[in-house]
Amino acid sequence: MKNMGDLQKMAREMQANMAKAQEELAAATVEGTAGGGAVVIVLTGTQDIKSIRIQKDAVDPEDVETLQDLVVAAFTDALKKSRELAAQRLGGVTGGLKIPGM
Repeated sequence: MKNMGDLQKMAREMQANMAKAQEELAAATVEGTAGGGAVVIVLTGTQDIKSIRIQKDAVDPEDVETLQDLVVAAFTDALKKSRELAAQRLGGVTGGLKIPGM
């Protein structure tokens, strides 16, 4: 069994690695798309929206519902990718431990 000093050192290293991984996630981006690229949403690894791009031909004033559906689908796609990225980056730091809030 490791002594208390070793455990504290490991905890500090994990904390530093976690902070670095979170900074990298904030800088990393993923794209979610819908409608063959008609709507593209870019999120960071921390799920902040960086941009939304909508092609002109996706905008039909007579069919706003379709555009709304495309935006939701693109956001859902981007969010899934962002969560997967976070799980990959943070999972390496925690060694696969399930830490609440992470």
